[in-house]
Amino acid sequence: MKAVTSKDNVKGDDHHSRLLSYLQKQIPWTILEINQIRQNVFKVETNHTPFILKGFHSYHKFKLQETFTSSLIKEGFVHTYSFLPLAKDPPLFFDGIYFGCLFYILPSEQPFTYQNEKNRKEGLNLIDKFHHVSKKLKDRYVTLLPPHHQQDKWRIRTVQFKKNESILKYFIPKEIMAEYLAWADWSLSGMGETEHTKEANEVILHGDVAHHNFIRDDSNQLFLIDFDLISIGQKEYDYLQYANRILPTLDWEINEMEKFPQLKELTTSNQSLYALSYPTDVFREWNRCIRERTYIYPKKMRPLLSLTIDQFQKRKLFVEELKKRIDG
Repeated sequence: MKAVTSKDNVKGDDHHSRLLSYLQKQIPWTILEINQIRQNVFKVETNHTPFILKGFHSYHKFKLQETFTSSLIKEGFVHTYSFLPLAKDPPLFFDGIYFGCLFYILPSEQPFTYQNEKNRKEGLNLIDKFHHVSKKLKDRYVTLLPPHHQQDKWRIRTVQFKKNESILKYFIPKEIMAEYLAWADWSLSGMGETEHTKEANEVILHGDVAHHNFIRDDSNQLFLIDFDLISIGQKEYDYLQYANRILPTLDWEINEMEKFPQLKELTTSNQSLYALSYPTDVFREWNRCIRERTYIYPKKMRPLLSLTIDQFQKRKLFVEELKKRIDG
């Protein structure tokens, strides 16, 4: 059978053809098809079993993730992927990118989504288990991973959002724009004045708890994947990100958020209350939109405008509640 390279059924791509040829010389199985999932990530069908081919921009990043996922599994966190030792002459290196072969998790017909309450709870419980294990691994990886600096990251995000104002003004009303920036300034200022948690409570953070980094397999087990952004810091930072991801599905109701024990803890410290008010999702998505110029596509803009404008009043009430708790 002739192997096929495909990205949205485009078969004449020279890069894909050369990659297929290179892989066929390195992989012990016959490759039947390669489909690109996103940049430098491919699903590879073979005559034996499918696998995921994932690219890394440095050998260090490749080995770090290979070693880290192995450490997770050895310490008992088995709900993630493992790297497969398939290359005849490791490491795989093609067009300046190092590639790893990942165990393919056959997904459920029902994808993981934060719209589903069951998924929201299970996702949090899985992060709990991840933190329990990653805390044990922290000392082993402390010299290999960066410390987590949430405020620095958000300051950079805020500066970029302000730089994009010449385009943003055509989409976001002036008053709403000013409110978002005021929340950001208030949040960052307050976070800087409050105490930080002691190092003893640090774990290895996942750093990107978006819904697409959870996969439910065909036997209904939930897996956590993609450790590109791991760092060392307090576990609350993963929960803050998780809260920000699910709050739109909860209509920005703080009482609904507090039904999750891990997220209720966020409301017990001023540090986290200030952080919850930062509009990280709005800034992140608009910065990406302008960087990738997707604002020229109306269909892609609808969910972003809904997030920014349609949800604004509910979000404003949420921030006002946060301020009352801090003041009170």
